[in-house]
Amino acid sequence: MAAQCTPLLLLACVLALPAPHLTKSIQRLSLFNQSVLNNTVSSLTTLVNGQLWLVNGFNQCSGRVEVWYRNEWGTVCDDSWDMNDASVVCRQLGCGEAVSAPSNAYFGHGSGTIWLDDVNCNGDEELLAQCSMRPWGEHNCGHSEDAGVVCSETTLSPAPGWPKDCSEVPAGSPSGVYIIHPKGLHPIVVYCEMNMTDGGWTVIQRNRQSTEVTWAESWSTYKYGFGNVQTEYWLGTEYIHQISKQKVYQVRFVIWDAANNASFAEYSLFNVEDESQGYRLRLGTYSGSAGDAMASSSPSTMHDNMKFSAKDLDQDTYSGNCASSYGGGWWYSACYSVRLNVKGGMTWGSLCNGNCKASAILIKPTTYC
Repeated sequence: MAAQCTPLLLLACVLALPAPHLTKSIQRLSLFNQSVLNNTVSSLTTLVNGQLWLVNGFNQCSGRVEVWYRNEWGTVCDDSWDMNDASVVCRQLGCGEAVSAPSNAYFGHGSGTIWLDDVNCNGDEELLAQCSMRPWGEHNCGHSEDAGVVCSETTLSPAPGWPKDCSEVPAGSPSGVYIIHPKGLHPIVVYCEMNMTDGGWTVIQRNRQSTEVTWAESWSTYKYGFGNVQTEYWLGTEYIHQISKQKVYQVRFVIWDAANNASFAEYSLFNVEDESQGYRLRLGTYSGSAGDAMASSSPSTMHDNMKFSAKDLDQDTYSGNCASSYGGGWWYSACYSVRLNVKGGMTWGSLCNGNCKASAILIKPTTYC
């Protein structure tokens, strides 16, 4: 097969700081370097506040309005919400004209912070953040009042210059927080690991034994992601699917064992199928030092080719609910040899059973020559 090499795109907003050089044998990845994470905060806050996306809609240009502020996605209250406000949202997203401005959580209840209330646009603004509104975070609403929009277009206009994944961030860029714009999605915020084995890795999960994230979340929360991109987080099963269908990807699982030594498991192919197929996981051939725990020889602990399960949507092969019993969403069979999405007791095969110190899952396109 011919080499598959995508030209690098110019990154509009580089939101990162330098990190040390790393190799396969690293003991600590820059993605767990706290000084890098702390120093990234100010850049991220300055450049990304006010970014929008639409959640739970009929297509990319309809859904519940969510806005990024202070490193967290939050919702907009429907007090005074009208077509002028919806027009600004559609314009900001490149989704054409506003068709309707649904209220009363028409697209489902959000979670977390309600960032905006009493939004009062005149309809001519380029950005929702330019409209008259209460101060950020000040409101008298509940999530039953989350605002939504329906726009005339069904797909987002591409953002010029934004990479589709971290492999399109220019070579030599530092590891850190970046904006990417996967094909068919709104722009999203991710962590790019740029130093390990030639860089270009998109981090879709990371967790630590000391995490404050519960991981025992619902299907919809796993679907759209949670946590803090600067510490522990799940990118979102839907976003992982959308990214993985753009190109042919490989995946690397990095595991820190009980002694805090890093090992890795790499699979030559990585794909997550769409939601109608249960976000089924497909992996290629294993290589690495951590052990082939994702493709266990036992059907009861297999993860390759399994559907994703959460505490409120059981798609495993067990008579019970593995996600509910063991604390987090994952590609369970009946039940696991790998458990990374959990508070505290992470497991990777025989490498560390309930006492792994940390984990990270990274993907990048595979190049065939």
